[in-house]
Amino acid sequence: MEFGPSGDASTANKSAYQVGKAGKWPMRHDSVLVKTLEYVKLRFRADNPARVEVDWKISRILISRDGRKPWNAIGVNGAQPVKPIHVTQGDVLALNVHNELDEPTSLHFQGLLQNGTSYMDGSGMVTECGIPPGDSFTYVIDTKDQVGTYSIQGHINFQYADGLRGLFIIHEKHKPAAEYDEELIMTFEDWTADEFMPRMEVFKTIKTYMLPQNYPNGLINGIDGNKTEAIKLTPGKRYRLRLASLSMTFWFTFRIPGHKLHIIEADGVDTEPYEVDSMDIGPTQRYSVLLTALDTDEFNYVYDVSMYANFIIKAPVINPHNYQGLVEYREGAPIKNVPHLSEEEMVWPDDTKLVPVSKQSLLSADMSLKFKEGGHGTGYGITYFGMGNASYEPALVPALFSAFSMGDLALDSRIYGPQVEAHVLPHLKVVELDLHNPSMRDHLFILHGHSFQIVEFGPSGNATAENKPVWPVRRPSKWPMRRDTVVVRTYEYVKIRFRADNPGVWLLSEGVLTHFYKGVGITFIEAPDVLQQRQALPEELKQMCLKQGIKASGNGAGNEGYDLTGLPPAIYLDE
Repeated sequence: MEFGPSGDASTANKSAYQVGKAGKWPMRHDSVLVKTLEYVKLRFRADNPARVEVDWKISRILISRDGRKPWNAIGVNGAQPVKPIHVTQGDVLALNVHNELDEPTSLHFQGLLQNGTSYMDGSGMVTECGIPPGDSFTYVIDTKDQVGTYSIQGHINFQYADGLRGLFIIHEKHKPAAEYDEELIMTFEDWTADEFMPRMEVFKTIKTYMLPQNYPNGLINGIDGNKTEAIKLTPGKRYRLRLASLSMTFWFTFRIPGHKLHIIEADGVDTEPYEVDSMDIGPTQRYSVLLTALDTDEFNYVYDVSMYANFIIKAPVINPHNYQGLVEYREGAPIKNVPHLSEEEMVWPDDTKLVPVSKQSLLSADMSLKFKEGGHGTGYGITYFGMGNASYEPALVPALFSAFSMGDLALDSRIYGPQVEAHVLPHLKVVELDLHNPSMRDHLFILHGHSFQIVEFGPSGNATAENKPVWPVRRPSKWPMRRDTVVVRTYEYVKIRFRADNPGVWLLSEGVLTHFYKGVGITFIEAPDVLQQRQALPEELKQMCLKQGIKASGNGAGNEGYDLTGLPPAIYLDE
């Protein structure tokens, strides 16, 4: 709300009113008095959105979710697993967070674009400093522009790995793109019975991936993968099955022998139905599939889940680790033994075959940036990874705060510090990212703030020297798929494109947390000049920094201009 002068007050022998604007929390009324020679500006949502209030108290809790020793995981409201949040498109979620940890915390909403609210992205030391211990903060999420399956992740000190993770589902306000009778959810998690950061003190000193001593168990719907409740089906009904990975490191496959699955959503983007025999779901990826129940309840069936990581040494029973569960048509019915197809015979998800319901022509790139994962660097006795010139590490001031406060210098990537690997993207330009993985590890990349077009896959590096397959070049049909995650296999590249229409600061990060921990990340500073004009950094976020002794303005070191004094030296990468 804003009041101010209107017309020529002097001719009427009146004093001109001063402009007055509402503070952080504008008052809401159903009537307003406008005085003579005065104007008022009012704002309202034409669709009268519902406000959904959810309270989260985040704390450490002693718990065992897989039957092994209890440990101090992170819980929400004293419990694990974290309950999914359900809203309807157009609702405004107010997630009231109280931090009862002894360290800061923040929440990232995986897959939400946050267009116009970049400061709500929740990326620790990128878009905020985190909620100090004992403090509270409310994340306000407007869902008017998106539907689908998303996740919420603890983003400071990799708290996601310690259990601060859950689903966020935005249901269609009107008729969904695909018709179904009922909806089911299956979540997949890797669960290691100790805290992530102490475990990484050992991991960060190594280059190779050996079998970890404390190998994770697979959780399905929050409990041990072999103890999950049955999937109960009614003959002839059609089900939407949301398959969501809340994993930090491992991939999961899922199949129901004797049944076909049809993909209808990937990372919040509705797709035309695509038939597969089995799903392959990387860390943080989300899908919806249609599952049509058979016409008879004569038999029950068994579903198969496999948890694996191809960058860790294979070991019988452990990697991959296999789980099974019951698909129940009728209690007590015999289980039908269905012949298993080989992995080569099965149809798997393929991003070049998925077609979005809301079609978008292939974007023509205005600029291209090439990044190669696999470089190594050393510093402080630690081995680092990366995909640019330096191993990623946040600066001393969140990059978004620098983008807001540095004026015209915000357009110069140098002011953010070399370790954040900053790249400035001009407003509305179409950006192509050429991501190469000439290594023996699969990688999964996540882009905040955008759903990108998947344009092309192809071979990268010298695969034959490592006795690895040389991948063919693969491109989508006329209508490229859009999503916020993409898997790049060993010795493969992918090209993705997006339009820089979302001013803010956005991470391109590795979805495998152990890789992100070791420095695989890039920072995109998107249209900072437009950001400064259109958005304002909430004062509450600034105070959260100052309470922790962190500067809330300035360059990456909290200084003026190009003075980066005080910023730890970057770890530059070799080949």
